[in-house]
Formats: sequence, C-alpha cells, structure tokens
Amino acid sequence: MKEWTREERYRALQNPEEIRGLHERIKTSAYRQTYHVQPVTGLSSDPNGFALHQGKWHLCYQWCPWGAVHGLKYWYHVTSPDLLHWTNEGIGLAPDRDYDNKGAHSGSAISVGDALYFYYTGNHRDENWVRTPWTCAAVLNAEGRLEKLDAPLFGPRADHSEHQRDPKVVWNAEQQRYYIFLGAQTLDKRGCVLVYESAQPLSGWRFAGELKVPGYEAFGGMWECPYITRIGGKDLLIFSPQYTTLPGRGNSTNHNVYLLGTMDYEALTFTPDGPYRFLDYGFDFYAAQGAANVGDPEKAILIAWIGLPDNHYPTEAEDWEGSMSLPRELRVVGGRLVQTPIQGVERLRTAELADDGRLPAACELEIAVPAGDFDLALFARADGTGGLTLHYDAASRVCTVDRRAMAKRFNQAVFEVLDVPLETPLRKLRVFIDRSSTEFFFNDGEAAFTTHSYPEADEHRFNHSPAEVKLWTLETSVRDDFVV
Repeated sequence: MKEWTREERYRALQNPEEIRGLHERIKTSAYRQTYHVQPVTGLSSDPNGFALHQGKWHLCYQWCPWGAVHGLKYWYHVTSPDLLHWTNEGIGLAPDRDYDNKGAHSGSAISVGDALYFYYTGNHRDENWVRTPWTCAAVLNAEGRLEKLDAPLFGPRADHSEHQRDPKVVWNAEQQRYYIFLGAQTLDKRGCVLVYESAQPLSGWRFAGELKVPGYEAFGGMWECPYITRIGGKDLLIFSPQYTTLPGRGNSTNHNVYLLGTMDYEALTFTPDGPYRFLDYGFDFYAAQGAANVGDPEKAILIAWIGLPDNHYPTEAEDWEGSMSLPRELRVVGGRLVQTPIQGVERLRTAELADDGRLPAACELEIAVPAGDFDLALFARADGTGGLTLHYDAASRVCTVDRRAMAKRFNQAVFEVLDVPLETPLRKLRVFIDRSSTEFFFNDGEAAFTTHSYPEADEHRFNHSPAEVKLWTLETSVRDDFVV
C-alpha cells in the first residue's frame, strides 16, 4: 500500500488534466459500480449537501482526487431526477480560501424558495498544522454551481475541542427559525452536538447551546455527521459516534446509530424513547445523511458512505475507493425505524433470471425465507464453497454475516463476522449486489446490512437453503463520465 506524504495528500488540484489519466485507468476496474455513486477518481467518503431543489436531487460527496487517501477534501457534485440515475457535475466546493485551505469538509443543504443553500466545515490549518474549523456556506448559482460566501458564518467555540464540524441545517416552523446542528467534542473528549440558530439562512447565527440527550452524556468521543428530522410523528436523531467500541461491533471505533424520541427546540433537549440502535449492522456504512426538502412528513430519504474511517479496501491498490449506498426510505412503524430501498428501484431491473446458481455482477435477489434456519452464500466458487455467507438461526432470530471465506479479505483486525438481531422471524430478504458492494434488507426494512465485497473471477456463484428466489439483473444508472 502506498505511503502518502503530507505534501502529496494535501496537494491542490490545478487542472483536470492532472487526473484524466487516473480516471481512464480506474474506469476499467472490475469493481467500478454500475448503479451506485462513486468517485470520479481517488477517494469518496461522506455524503454532503443532499437535497431536493426544484425537481432535481443534489448530492455531493467528500472527494480526494489523487488516490484512496484522506487528504485535501473537495465536494464533488452529482445530480439526479429520480435518485436512481446520477450524472457527474464536477467539483462542487474546492478548498480555495484561507478559511478552508486544508479542506471543504462535510455538511448539508436546504432549499428555500428559489435558493439552494449549502453549509460545510472549512478546515483551516496554520503553519504549525493547528486546526481551526469554520462553519461556512455557499449558494447554488444560475449556472448550477456552488458559489461560496465571502466569509464564514461563524467560527469554533473555545470551550470545546477543535473537533467541531459537519453542520446539519434544519428549518423549524414552530420556532420560525433555522438551526444548525454541529458535530462536536467536549474538552474532556466526550461526543456532543452544538446548536446554533438564526432567523435568516445566511446571517445572524448565534450559539444556542449544547444539545442535551439524557442518558448519552458520555457516549463516544466525537459525534460526527448529526442529522435530525421528524417523520411519522416522531423525531429522529442520527449520528456517528467515534473513538469508542460498542457491543457487537468488533474492534471498530466508528459507528452509525439512531435514536427515536422527542425534540424540544426551546429546551434544546432530545429525549429518547429507548436505547440507541444501529442504523445499519454492516461492516461498511457510515456518515449517513438525510435529504432536505423531501416533502413527505411520513418519510425521510437517506444515503451513506459505504466505507469506514481508518479502514482499508482492496481497490486502494488501484488508486480509488468508496461509493455511496443505495438511497433508502425511512419510516417509523410501531415505534421502530424501518428502512427500505428507494421507491422505484425496480425500474432498474432488466431481466429476470432462473435460480441456477449463477450470480451476475449487478443484480437484485428477492428471497422468501421459509420457517426455520436458513443459509445463503453469495460469491461462492464453482464447487459451491466459500463466499460471503449469511446464516439465520431461527431459535435466536439472529442472522450472522461472515466474509472470511472470500478470496479478498480486508480489515481482518476490525471485524469479518457480524450479527443482525431481528425482532420477528426472518421471512424475506432483498439483496442488492453491485461490483464492489452488497446491501441486505431484512423483513421489509426491519434491519439493513451493508458491506463492500470484491469477488474474484471464480467467485460468481451462489447457493442457499430451500427457498423461493427471484433474481434480476440491474441496468447501469450512474454515468462514469470524466467531469471535473
């Protein structure tokens, strides 16, 4: 694996031609996705600026153009008419101001009338490499480009650590105010959220206080990528706690969790209805962000980074890594969060195939699981051995996903085997396979599991316990054009 110097990682892109050759090389990779957003070159990580504006979906992702390395971050911009077909639009935000000289870091967006506003963290470092995080904004201009404000909205607070980032902006109609929820860390290294408020989207921001979440005063060492919304009459708080291990998550110190409860904007208190739950039980799912302006009080739309900070993946050897998850719809049913693939994903189906053991590179499986234990192996070898395996134990209602038997193993010290606990017996599985990812949805959204998967040429079979299986190939819906 390449060892990157600081100068290499934080080199600014001066001309698109500097990376055209890299794009030409990586687009031939066997692991380039067909219906998932992925980096035009280099590394993609957190989804940013996700919103519906005047009939078009806007999404950006953290992007380091030079290779599969976390360094100087840009926002790369993609758009879609339907959350299925995505077009590369080029750089959304570049780290070209003093206040973001070492990166345009994560944030969100909101559509207000004819305007689409973006909020992000400007990562400034001085000559001694001391960080100052600024909360900054940009506006979508008439040409469809993100145009920065001349100055940040506000700077960091001295009574918290330098880890203050990832602004999530929301509008609260009852208070008639905008709020920014900012992921943060206290001076004694506890994760938290800072809250700012204003009557205007681009001015007048003032610190309102630290979000109180009873029972979570000492949960994790930093809360990245906070997201809050109200759906189905309940408030939903999603965040990514870092620097801590959690039960059932191996040696990982990066997680994505959610709480359902009640948000009191006057008291700045989110009161959970119960314990936290994992948003996704998989190996590779992080920094989930919900879209703004969905327009339906009963659902939210979410997308996440397929990957984890500090982890490493096989395509690093090809100088690229990462992709976005399949967008999913969130609803609250029976006091639980239900997650399903985005409505209309069936339109990507091109042909229904026989259940004959052959596994296409980009496909969907729908499995009706009979009562009792169940086994599934994806990416098995021709003799039926190996693969990414799922075992369901009916007595405990636990699915165990194991990727140790695949030829390409990675992040072995973090985790290779994880459990998915279910509240009801397993009766249905939907599985979405692309060239370097696999996403499981259990029981119409009761739970989800996302993982990177890198099958080799002889790992394109599957087998399973007796069950009714439907299998469709899926069309290419993401344009892998070189647009910078």
